[in-house]
Amino acid sequence: MKVVVIGGGIAGLTLGVFLQKKGIDVVVNERTVGMPIKGHAFLMHTDGLTILNELSADRSVVLPGKRLHTYSLRRPNGKEIKHLQLNSWQCIKRGELIRFLHSLLRAENFKEGRKFSHFLYEGSKVIAAVFTNGEVEYGDVFAGADGGNSKVRGLILGPVEFTPIQVKEVVGIATSEKLSKTHESIFTKFQNGDTGLAFGLIPTANDEFVWFLQYDPSISDIEEPTPEGLGKFCRKLLKKFPEEVQEILSSNDFSTSYVWDTRDFDLLPSFHHENVVLIGDAAHLALPFTSAGTTNAIVDAQTLATSLSESKSYTDAFSRYYNMRAQEVHKHTALGRELKRVFLDPLGQNDDDIPVPLIPQRSGVSEEGKLINVLYFTDPICSTCWIIQPLLRKLKLEYGNYLNIEYRMGGLLPSWDEYTKGKIQKPSDAAKHWEEVCACHEIPLDGDIWLEDPLTSSYPPSIAFKAAQMQDTDLAILFLRRIKEMVFLEKKNIIQWRFLERAAFHVGLDSARLLRDFEGPAQELFREDLKLAQDLNVTSFPTLFFYDGDGQQVSIKGFQPYEKFEEIIHQLIPFAQKETIDTAPQSLFEQFPTMTNKEFAFLSNISLEEATETLLELHKNGLLDKYESKNGAIWIGKFSNSPQTVIRDSSSERC
Repeated sequence: MKVVVIGGGIAGLTLGVFLQKKGIDVVVNERTVGMPIKGHAFLMHTDGLTILNELSADRSVVLPGKRLHTYSLRRPNGKEIKHLQLNSWQCIKRGELIRFLHSLLRAENFKEGRKFSHFLYEGSKVIAAVFTNGEVEYGDVFAGADGGNSKVRGLILGPVEFTPIQVKEVVGIATSEKLSKTHESIFTKFQNGDTGLAFGLIPTANDEFVWFLQYDPSISDIEEPTPEGLGKFCRKLLKKFPEEVQEILSSNDFSTSYVWDTRDFDLLPSFHHENVVLIGDAAHLALPFTSAGTTNAIVDAQTLATSLSESKSYTDAFSRYYNMRAQEVHKHTALGRELKRVFLDPLGQNDDDIPVPLIPQRSGVSEEGKLINVLYFTDPICSTCWIIQPLLRKLKLEYGNYLNIEYRMGGLLPSWDEYTKGKIQKPSDAAKHWEEVCACHEIPLDGDIWLEDPLTSSYPPSIAFKAAQMQDTDLAILFLRRIKEMVFLEKKNIIQWRFLERAAFHVGLDSARLLRDFEGPAQELFREDLKLAQDLNVTSFPTLFFYDGDGQQVSIKGFQPYEKFEEIIHQLIPFAQKETIDTAPQSLFEQFPTMTNKEFAFLSNISLEEATETLLELHKNGLLDKYESKNGAIWIGKFSNSPQTVIRDSSSERC
C-alpha cells in the first residue's frame, strides 16, 4: 500500500513519520519550498506531546518547546481572578516543530513545491494526485492534510458551511529580557470584564514570547491593513492594559504579525470518501479558544496510521479512524463555541464561572451508585485523623466501589481560649501529644511546630478546605492531604495564607478563586459543617458515620483497627468483596503520590522494615523524592505515570 499525503504541515508530516515507522510506503507533498515560516507558536496538550516523544524515542532528537507551569488570568487593572497549575501543556514554535518532524522523515518520502491541483480517477477511485507544476503522484490511499480551507475536502465531500467570523485574533512574536525574568513558564492572560477584549502572553524560549489579541470586530476592527495600521490598532485597543502588555507591543515587529479570522464548521458525517481521507483542520476545524487544533492533528495522524496498519482494508481503517476520533473532536468543537459565546458575552459571567480551556473540566459531584455513604468529620490539625490515613487509603483501594465518602470539617480548635479537651490545654501540651502519637503509631509527626510557631486555630485551614470543595471535591481531598503534610511534617503554620495558597496551586486548584471563596461563601459552608457536627453530637475526631440505602447507620469514633471498618462494611453489605491491591510500588504511587513508610508498608502488606528497604532502593534509583522530617520521611513518587498534581520540592522548603 502506498499513501500519498497532500499537505506537509504538522498533520501531514506526523502522518508521514508514523506511516514510515510502520513500514508503509508514503510520500508527503508540500506546496511551499523550504521550511515554512508562517505561523508563530501554539500550545500543545500532553496527548500530542506523548505522541511526538514516541516518534523520536529511538532517535536522538529532542522535542522543542517551553513547558508551562502556571496559568494566570487577570483584569487589565492587575487583579488576578485565576491562578492555576499547568502540567499538561507546552508552547512550541511552528517552525521548530516542522523542523523536528522533518528530521524524522526520510528525504525520499517528502516532496516540496507541489501545490495540489486535482485528482486522477479510475472509476470512482482516485489513482493519483496532480500538482500545478505538472508532477503526478500515484498511490493507493490519499490523505488530505491541507488545512481548514482544504481543497481535498471540497473535492470529495463538497463545501462546508463555516460559522460567521465573530472573533478575530492578532498574533505576534516579541522579545523581552525584562519579562523573561518574571513570566517564565507562565501563560498570562489579561481580559477586560466588560468587552471581553483579551491579551495573552506565552513564553516560547529564553526571552521570547508569543502573544495574541482577541477582539470582537463588531466593536472595533482594523481600518488600515498594513504593519503600521495593525500596530496602531493594537496599541489603541490595549492602551489601558498593564505594563507587561505595553512592553510586548513596544518590542514587536508588526510586519511579522498577522490577523486570524476565527471560524469552524460542524462535525462532518465522515472523514473520507472512497480511498481519500482527511486529517487535522481539513477534517475538523476548531476555534482557537480550546488550543486543541495541533494536538488533534497529531492524534489524528497516529490514529489513522495505526488503523491503516492494523485493518484488513482502507475502508475498515477509515471507519475505525472516524469512530475513534469523531466524538472527541465534536466535544472540542462544542467547547470552542461555548467559549466563544462566553467571550462575546463577558457581562453574563462572574469571575468564578470563566472557563479555563487549557484545563480539563472535572466534576465536583459525588459519585452515584455507591451502596454506602460515609460522613467523615475531620480536622486539618487532628493527629488521629493523620494516623488513620493508611486505613482510609486501603479502604479506597479495597472497598472503593462500595463507598462514597463525604468530608466535613469539625472545628477542632476554635482558639486556645475555647479549647478544653482532655489533657491538652496549651500548645506545649499539643507538642508532647504529637510526639507520643508518633512513637505509638510509627507515623511521622513533628510536635515542634507547637513550640516554634503554634497555630492559634484550625478554623482557617478548615474554611480553606471548604473553599477547595467548592471547586472540585477530588482536588479538595488532595489539598487537605497536602496541608496536613505541611503541618505534621514540615512545621508550616497553615493558618498563614501563603501556605494555603501554595498547597492549592500544587494540587491543581485555582488559588485566586480559593481566596475569594475563602473570604466569602466558604465561611458559611464551614458554619454548616459545625452545625451538623453539633446536631450529630460529634465531640471527637475522626468520627465516621456509615449509612446504607435503607437508612441503617453505624459510626466509628477515634482510631480503630482496619478490621473494624471491614466489619461495618460487611454488616451493611454482606456480599461486599474487597478488591486485590496491586502492590507494585509504581501502582501504589500512581494512586497516592505521597506516602509515609507506614502507609507504604500497610498498603503493600509487608513489614515496616521491608517497606523502608524498598523505599530507600527506589529513592536510590531516582524513582522517589523524599522529605525528611525530624521523626520520619515522606516519599514523593517520580514515576512517569504519577499524577500530574504532584509537583514538589524535596528540599526542606517543599513549598
